[in-house]
Amino acid sequence: MKSIKIVIALVIVTVFASCNDKRKPQVQYMPDMYVSVPYDANGTSSAGDVPVNRLPVAGTVSRNGVVAYDIPDTNDGYEKAKTELKNPLAKTEENLENGKKMYGIYCAVCHGKKGDGNGILMEREKFLGIPNYKDRDITEGSIYHVLMYGKNMMGSHSSQLTYKERWQVVQYVEKLRSELKK
Repeated sequence: MKSIKIVIALVIVTVFASCNDKRKPQVQYMPDMYVSVPYDANGTSSAGDVPVNRLPVAGTVSRNGVVAYDIPDTNDGYEKAKTELKNPLAKTEENLENGKKMYGIYCAVCHGKKGDGNGILMEREKFLGIPNYKDRDITEGSIYHVLMYGKNMMGSHSSQLTYKERWQVVQYVEKLRSELKK
């Protein structure tokens, strides 16, 4: 008899609990899983009264090791880079060696190990008309500009090579070009 009274009491409690207003949110288990905690972008950080949306100091770059390149990807920008841009790295054996290594990874498949335009992709006729460095009117600035933005069929290599590596490749390409001109 006692268990029947308990069952009846549970049924009555369940009926009253289920008869509330359906338009209002009910009790949620772990509510932060359903409703995200809002973030005030103009508020303060958890470190104290430091504003979150601070502007960076003028002239800074947001990532370490990134050097701003402000010459545009246009024909005029190419000509400007060709005449004005100079390699800031010293011509050392270490820079040439790393330039050779990077050239072998990213450039030799098209331009060839000697810079003569006879890379493996040219031999397999995947790309035709790859330029020979000897026949091109290039400077260290124009080489760097092409590495940054690409030109014609060649795509940009700015995401694959760091600032220093690009200049090292430029040094190595200039070396290959001088060897081809002999």
